[in-house]
Amino acid sequence: MNLTGAITTELVGRIVRGEHAPGTSLPPEPALCESFSVSRTVIREAMKVLQEKGLVQVRQGAGTMVTPPSMWNMLDELVLGAVVAEDETLGVLDDLVVTRRLLESDMAQVAARTADAETVAALRDLVDRMEQVLHDPVAYREYDHAFHDTIMRASGNRIARGVVRALESQVFHTARYTGRTDRDLCAASNRGHRLICERIAAGDAAGAAEAMFTHITEAWLVRRSDAGEPGRLDR
Repeated sequence: MNLTGAITTELVGRIVRGEHAPGTSLPPEPALCESFSVSRTVIREAMKVLQEKGLVQVRQGAGTMVTPPSMWNMLDELVLGAVVAEDETLGVLDDLVVTRRLLESDMAQVAARTADAETVAALRDLVDRMEQVLHDPVAYREYDHAFHDTIMRASGNRIARGVVRALESQVFHTARYTGRTDRDLCAASNRGHRLICERIAAGDAAGAAEAMFTHITEAWLVRRSDAGEPGRLDR
């Protein structure tokens, strides 16, 4: 990571942690240069990146102001990663799951109408493979990821798939998102996969959407800790 990247990462963390609160100014350029022992050029590049991520605004005569969280780009890797790391209530991950659930339910519905025999065969094969690796959470997660991606690709919705992949890429290997995993949980998860597969194979669009919605909800509820209140998942 270059100097600009390292300083940007540090400042993103400070802003998310509230060390620089929304509505306040970041330290002036000379102070940041001295603090990080870098040139003004590096600091200016870092400020530009922070602006692109929506974390700050440069105001004439007022300096570089920290923006409210509602303006932050939550699809950005650094921003989402920092927010997840600091969120003790897991509310952000709950929101991520709700977003993923909404999009994947719709894609499962479409896939049930459009999936060809090759896609159905691939889904059945992945379900069978997961059944064989219930004792191996790492291998199971890889097949799990492939199963969901196969459905997303079958739906043809590249935008929704891109959003889901962007969100999950930031949290896929974090302990807070993966939670506890054992053989029984993998087995329960795969029963959900098998039901989704059956509904898609039967061309049951509504059933596939419902099965995906239930699967994503239940899988997260057993993975998440007792932190906060998962009321955001209620629908």
